[in-house]
Amino acid sequence: MTRLNALGFDRAPADTRVVVAMSGGVDSSVVAAELAAQGFDVVGITLQLYDHGAAVGRGKTCCAGRDIHDARRVAEGMGFPHYVLDYETRFRESVMDEFADSYLAGATPIPCVRCNERVKFRDLVATARDLGADCLATGHYISRKDGPLGPELHRAADPRRDQSYFLFATTQDQLEYLRFPLGGIASKQETRAMAERHGLPVADKPDSQDICFVPNGNYAQVIEKLRPGAAEPGQIVHLDGRVLGEHEGIIHYTIGQRRGLGIGGGAPLFVVRLDPETRRVIVGPREALATRRITLAEVNWLGDTAFDEAPDEGYEILARVRSTREPVPARLHPTQTGAIVELLTPEEGVAPGQACVFYAPEGSRVLGGGWIRADREAMAGRSCSNS
Repeated sequence: MTRLNALGFDRAPADTRVVVAMSGGVDSSVVAAELAAQGFDVVGITLQLYDHGAAVGRGKTCCAGRDIHDARRVAEGMGFPHYVLDYETRFRESVMDEFADSYLAGATPIPCVRCNERVKFRDLVATARDLGADCLATGHYISRKDGPLGPELHRAADPRRDQSYFLFATTQDQLEYLRFPLGGIASKQETRAMAERHGLPVADKPDSQDICFVPNGNYAQVIEKLRPGAAEPGQIVHLDGRVLGEHEGIIHYTIGQRRGLGIGGGAPLFVVRLDPETRRVIVGPREALATRRITLAEVNWLGDTAFDEAPDEGYEILARVRSTREPVPARLHPTQTGAIVELLTPEEGVAPGQACVFYAPEGSRVLGGGWIRADREAMAGRSCSNS
């Protein structure tokens, strides 16, 4: 029986080259340090993706530079090479521009998914191959397991750290090449303990809480910088047609929002729809948020059968419509342009631009996902069953 090393290759660690994507944080630093300590031929790469100051119009800031410095210190301490690649242009074109345009179109985008899909798991994978690496390892909390038909994507052992929602767009070809050493870690405390054992200078570094190019959490400020003058005022309108107030741009709102509407008084109201054409923010009671039917585009399928070979009743899945929610029972029906997901019980605040991620009904396997669309068909499914 062939003995595989920790990364699944039938050769000595020293004969296995692995590129590690190093963000400068504790997770990716631990991955690089652990693999180097095990004797793998490690090459660290940090991507220069953005400048905080340029994103918010304040000139140069030190945050991105500090992350690069931290990654370099880890590499020097563990004795493996480290390179910094300038990906700012492709990151802006592939991630930041779409982020701004999506908000202006009334959607609530997830740039972290696009970054993984279009930059880290596409461009960086290509770079790792060019360097002769056998695989690319990252610090994501998600598991890659060998199944009977090839590698499978699974939720992380620690449900509080699980990042499967943000990695649903990982393709089967990418999964063949990727490795996620932290997927089986029981807790973030264990990861930090590993960092301390290796004497890493980032062992106590705080986790990042915001989108990387939105350092202060002010999305609207970044959008206005990327698209000057694009945010136009409009009306806040009740579902029954009453005009309740004015707003300074739909980029300040998202589906399900209650606070900060500025209309005050009466029963609680929530944002139930954004209409970019009329620049209207549509509000209504909480029950108007309930959705059973979700229309998806750009579906990525990681199941064992061809996606279009679904049974007549559709695929039985668990569906997650927000990163902070647990998956719920649903049926998945492939269409010519994507898919329809029918939730067995309604979910609130299903927002265009977010993802709907599919999981196997039993176990931890990730079956893929798609992007939630806003169209008439989807809106007709609010608060009612699909007939």
